[in-house]
Amino acid sequence: MKKFSKENNHDIQEEWNLRGEHYAKSINEMIEFGEKNGWENWKGEEPQDKREHLAKEVIRQLKNANIAKDIEQFRKKFPPAHAPIITFLQKQSQSIEQLHYIDEQKIVFLTGTSYQKRQAYLLNNDQTSALDPNINAIGKSKRDNIFAIASDNRISILKGWEGEVINEFILNETANLGITELIPFNDGRKLIIVTSEGIYLVSNKEEKLIHPLNEDNEEDWSSSIDMENATLSNDNRYIVAGDQSYGHIILDSNGNKSGSIGPQSSYPHFCLFAKDDSQLITNSCHFYNGVTIGIDYDKLNEVNIEEYTESEDYKFIDKEMRVYVGVATKNNYILGDAYGNIRALDKNGNKIWRHFLGSTISGMTISDDEQTLWVGSSSGILHKILLNKGHRDKHTIGNGEHYEEFRLLIWKNEPQIWKW
Repeated sequence: MKKFSKENNHDIQEEWNLRGEHYAKSINEMIEFGEKNGWENWKGEEPQDKREHLAKEVIRQLKNANIAKDIEQFRKKFPPAHAPIITFLQKQSQSIEQLHYIDEQKIVFLTGTSYQKRQAYLLNNDQTSALDPNINAIGKSKRDNIFAIASDNRISILKGWEGEVINEFILNETANLGITELIPFNDGRKLIIVTSEGIYLVSNKEEKLIHPLNEDNEEDWSSSIDMENATLSNDNRYIVAGDQSYGHIILDSNGNKSGSIGPQSSYPHFCLFAKDDSQLITNSCHFYNGVTIGIDYDKLNEVNIEEYTESEDYKFIDKEMRVYVGVATKNNYILGDAYGNIRALDKNGNKIWRHFLGSTISGMTISDDEQTLWVGSSSGILHKILLNKGHRDKHTIGNGEHYEEFRLLIWKNEPQIWKW
């Protein structure tokens, strides 16, 4: 390996910063122009981040700084970036999913997708500890601080993280299915299990398939689905479920269908209720783009929105994003998309801010005071972001005033988690 002197290191640092600042400034200017004037009027070339040749040495120094516990000084010298380290991401990345806020500066999350061997972690401030390796899914209720932990074909329901076990489900029909998402009810008596083999409503009495259903009694019918997604209203009155091949359906808390929402793009992909339950948003995608619509809560009972059809029963929230994950705040939605952006929009579709992280956003959670946002991506990176605190450096891409406290590189085949 080539040895670098202090002089060479100063050159690397200077080039990393000059090129990084220029790239961020150019990207921000291009996006601002496109949003104000229309992308058809942009005549310039798309800026390129030309720092890939520096990445190997920067990552080497990052690891050394972690070992020496000198990461704060390293971070000042080398603000993090996404594009230059794509070569590393292609080899080492893994999805960061099922993020759930616990309290103070503490969250829980998993690495890996539903069809992979997962590992659960607890993140307390900047300290990460591995949890029981048998855990394959974790969920949290919309209200009342109920956690669901799945392991060994058993789901334990806890009142608070590490709290009293108030219920337990032994799985049969859904045993051994990879769990895409786990959503316990606020009282812990039922839960929704989202899998690629169907979406189930589970109680102590049954594991009821609620989506998709063989309504036409087809002989070769299968419950196998793609892009499976579901949500639960905060008051637990409504369940919403969808997937690539079927529009979103509205069900009551017992799993009985009460309405349907056809996609306004190609494939139903995501759904979420506003924090006060005043609105449901559903997203459908086409390749890396998509359309999100909002439906008022009081219209959900017996709603029937046809696909690709404008209607007074909904309003457009966004016409760009293929949404993977999101959280609802007091006034807005914060949504993560396929391109690695997180965006805040209100219930009327007004754009509040946008912030670029890089790679498909695969997990998200927010503190109860809505000041701290944790975001996971398919690149194997977990970001901790302090909202509205102001930019930390001149490398930030986006128009939100957000401060990244740190990011964790949680990569496969690495001896430890690297903090940047």
